[in-house]
Amino acid sequence: MNSIDLENFRAEADKAFRDRIATIDQSGKRVWLYPRNPKGKLTIYRNILAWFLMGLMVGGPFMKVNGAPLLLFNILQRKFIIFGKIFWPQDFQIFLLIMIAGVIFVGLFTVVYGRVFCGWVCPQTIFMEGVFRKIEYWIEGDYKVRMALDKSPWDATKVFKKSLKHIIYLLISYGIANVFLSYIIGVDEVFSIWSKPLEKPATLLPFLAFTLMFYWVFAKFREQVCNTVCPYGRLQGVLQDKNTLTVIYDYLRGEKRAKWRSKESRVEAGKGACIDCGHCVNVCPMGIDIRNGSQLECINCTACIDACNYIMRKTGQPEGLIRIASESGIAENKPFRFTFRILGYSVVLLVLLVFISTLLIYRSDVETTILRTPGVQYQLLPDNKVSNLYNIKLINKTTKEINANIKLLDRSGEIKLIGKNLTVPSQGKAETVAFIVLDKADIHTLKTKLSIGVYSGNEKLETIKTTFIGPLN
Repeated sequence: MNSIDLENFRAEADKAFRDRIATIDQSGKRVWLYPRNPKGKLTIYRNILAWFLMGLMVGGPFMKVNGAPLLLFNILQRKFIIFGKIFWPQDFQIFLLIMIAGVIFVGLFTVVYGRVFCGWVCPQTIFMEGVFRKIEYWIEGDYKVRMALDKSPWDATKVFKKSLKHIIYLLISYGIANVFLSYIIGVDEVFSIWSKPLEKPATLLPFLAFTLMFYWVFAKFREQVCNTVCPYGRLQGVLQDKNTLTVIYDYLRGEKRAKWRSKESRVEAGKGACIDCGHCVNVCPMGIDIRNGSQLECINCTACIDACNYIMRKTGQPEGLIRIASESGIAENKPFRFTFRILGYSVVLLVLLVFISTLLIYRSDVETTILRTPGVQYQLLPDNKVSNLYNIKLINKTTKEINANIKLLDRSGEIKLIGKNLTVPSQGKAETVAFIVLDKADIHTLKTKLSIGVYSGNEKLETIKTTFIGPLN
């Protein structure tokens, strides 16, 4: 086979990765991955960030703002708490706006910065690479040792290592399940269940189910979550373009690939910087070859960058053969620069974050509804006065009791409460009825618009609009 035919053969072989994912063989069976333990500057940074984020996730249920959890997503009671702010079904429009802003944020972030979220922030990656994989390295060894262990017969050493690993996996999965459920039902409820586990055994089933689920995901399913389940990975190909920053191989500098020979001038020999060592493939937790270009499976974890930089240092070549760059930057052989495009998108992302924060900070603490009682006409009173009967409902979105009172804001008149005062319990609601009384002389239309202020002491909580029906003069 001459050199031209060899190049054509290699070019066609390199395209084969487009036809299937790296974790499935030609017969459709699962290919178990044995990634090498990554080491390097970026890996250290990623580990620090992972431990920081894990600390936030584990400590999140215990963090409270004004007596409320920092985050709570109680779907059963339709109660959500975000940064200490309680959201009820009445706040659905705000919650929807936050979700829409979040989707836009993810989209814009991906357009500019690729899948860096997947490799550095995603909980699946953080726990897989920062916890479970490290336990595997510690107990079973690096990739070649693990491969040999799996192929070896079942002896005492193999049974001990496998048993120890999976027992630790189950214990950690149990811990993650408790943290996960603390975000749904609250950490106080979790402690209450475990303080008396035999009183209601059925309440333990969710803990068992989520423990087994997390164990299966991290012990067995692993990278298939990113390949086949996560919708964000599927969106990557739609959202990214040639100007998106991503982990990429500099093929202009790296090709032609050839093995390393000491004291050889690779430029004079017509060889590229890539010595075809395979280190970038060995460390990849998704099992791909980054030298094939941008791929769906790549999560931008940057492990291949550390592996390649290590080889470049060992061979006396400049680092950065694999680096964070855009396809257009590689094609035009230009270094990364902070462009107006990146600045513009970053400003939009910042505006979205400010928008979401503003919604959370300035949202009203009380949701008030004042509606005329249906089927009841206006009442003519002595002294030329007219009254309407109203149903009043208040929902307290805070963790403290509120003693509310209501006042007419835009005209003279009187509000007479019937029954109990408007004392709204913490995270509860109060209902009452009231008469609004106006002078007949102030009624000039069939429907008179009223503005009513809801107060707690001297603090106005919100302003409500309603209508008053009365006779025409």
